[in-house]
Amino acid sequence: MDVSLDGKVALVTGAGPNIGSGIALAMARYGARVACNDVDAAAAEACVRRIERSGGTAMAIPGDVTKEDEVVAYVGRVLEAWGRIDILVNNAALLGGRGVLDENAEYFTRAVLVAALGNFLNTKHVARSMCERGIRGSIVCISSSNGWTASPGVIAYAFHKGGVNNFARAAAMDLAPYGIRVNTFTPTMVTPDNPALLAAGRPQRRGIGGEGGDEAWRRPARWRGERAPLVPMGTTGTPTDIGHCVAWMCSDYARLVTGCDFVVDGGARARNFAYIPAAAEELMGPAPMIPLDVAGDE
Repeated sequence: MDVSLDGKVALVTGAGPNIGSGIALAMARYGARVACNDVDAAAAEACVRRIERSGGTAMAIPGDVTKEDEVVAYVGRVLEAWGRIDILVNNAALLGGRGVLDENAEYFTRAVLVAALGNFLNTKHVARSMCERGIRGSIVCISSSNGWTASPGVIAYAFHKGGVNNFARAAAMDLAPYGIRVNTFTPTMVTPDNPALLAAGRPQRRGIGGEGGDEAWRRPARWRGERAPLVPMGTTGTPTDIGHCVAWMCSDYARLVTGCDFVVDGGARARNFAYIPAAAEELMGPAPMIPLDVAGDE
């Protein structure tokens, strides 16, 4: 099966150097022209350079996904430049936070707004452009394992990712008459594979949950000792693994797939709480990864 996005235009929000950049690169490697959005203009430009180094076509469209005038403006820029948008990937989100005992209203509100308005405003305005042009498009909303199962220390993140899941199903019903498909994609904690990130030396991996206070009544929320690998296949994968799957979801091969969720996590979500996989050195692991980057570092 030769997945192709030739002739299509994709808009990816939150195209920072990890998952968003990996998805944007995959869109380009499968043939789409890609508009890279991020609230950080430098991150959007870096994503464009990564795509262009690998032979793709991209443009930076920085903007705040929570502000409707900015969303309308950057969607308009893409339509003016390329005449259409066939694919939208709603990836923008705030990662991290703290637990319910410690989170503050300011952070909680901002995190929820980025997810809620980011998914809503981009879906609304991109879908309207699709409807106006008779485009049977594809919209993918990036969820998280924390949208389906729970971890301590991420109350805002868990709240808004759970909302993303049902938003996508409701939007799928609204847009089905127009031939526009809406699905969610669920990653979990990934191993970065962006050459620029690796060259800079990424920090030691930690959980996304913040620590609590030091009051005498506190109880530990996380196991702090050595833990066996908890992923059945030994790895949760990389943004490249995510990109391959999202590209297929946006292709015409998935023409009847809507209101669904796709998971790339090495079996992490399927695992029963009582199951402890074998040690990493005893696992065969997945097949070798098919890379997307074809050029060196920045």
